[in-house]
Amino acid sequence: MANNIFLVDDDPVVRDVTAEYLQMRGFTVTTLPSVRAMQERLRSERPQVVVLDIMMPEVDGISALRALRESGDDLPVIMLTARNEVIDRVLGLEFGADDYVGKPFDPGELVARIRSVMRRRSISNLTGAPESRESFRFGPFELDFRSRELYRDEVRMPLRSSEFAFLKLFVNHSMTILSRERIIEIVYGEAGRYRNRSLDVAIWRLRRLIETDPSEPRYLQTVWGHGYVFVPDGEVGFAERFGEQAGREPAGEDGGEYGDEFEGEMPEDEEG
Repeated sequence: MANNIFLVDDDPVVRDVTAEYLQMRGFTVTTLPSVRAMQERLRSERPQVVVLDIMMPEVDGISALRALRESGDDLPVIMLTARNEVIDRVLGLEFGADDYVGKPFDPGELVARIRSVMRRRSISNLTGAPESRESFRFGPFELDFRSRELYRDEVRMPLRSSEFAFLKLFVNHSMTILSRERIIEIVYGEAGRYRNRSLDVAIWRLRRLIETDPSEPRYLQTVWGHGYVFVPDGEVGFAERFGEQAGREPAGEDGGEYGDEFEGEMPEDEEG
């Protein structure tokens, strides 16, 4: 069913008010009071997005998300978290949440996040059918385009479809500076509509996957004021040298890169 959302929260007021708002915005909403109810419903119905509260009795949202990912289910999940509980957001992203919204939240913000996740999942248009091209090697990694799998020292690594698509994008543009706007245009075809913080989360996840130290990235480097560059041989300092040649402003002023002051750490919520 198109635009079907599972809303999982043990608070009936939150469920009812949020469901009514989502329905007014064109979504079909299935409200569920617990993780157990969600798991049972998933046996017969597949939503486009699950909105999942973390703090619930019996089984919490983090445990439910972890079980989904460990079973190989890549179902899009947006976590509802207490705004001051940074650890919840960290764990949610660690276990594969697609986004998070802090409580109390504006229903309009939730709608924007849901639509953003849906657009990101349409990224399959970018990856297309499996390719017959040769695998791409960088450092200890091998990206297999046929199977859409990533190996490190011949050991297969967990790779979500969105992570494969972003990694393929950077591999296809190796040693080329890609601005944030250009990345969004290539992947989504609608520059200006994508939320900055969500792109930061995608970059953060990819760095955690391929970098030994995400706070000092060697493969996916930031060129302040210009964007990102993928350096297959892991040449340290390439981005800095490019920035110097381009005559960028010193770090700490307007580098033009939202969020990369926390390279390697979890992006903070935009509303902070």
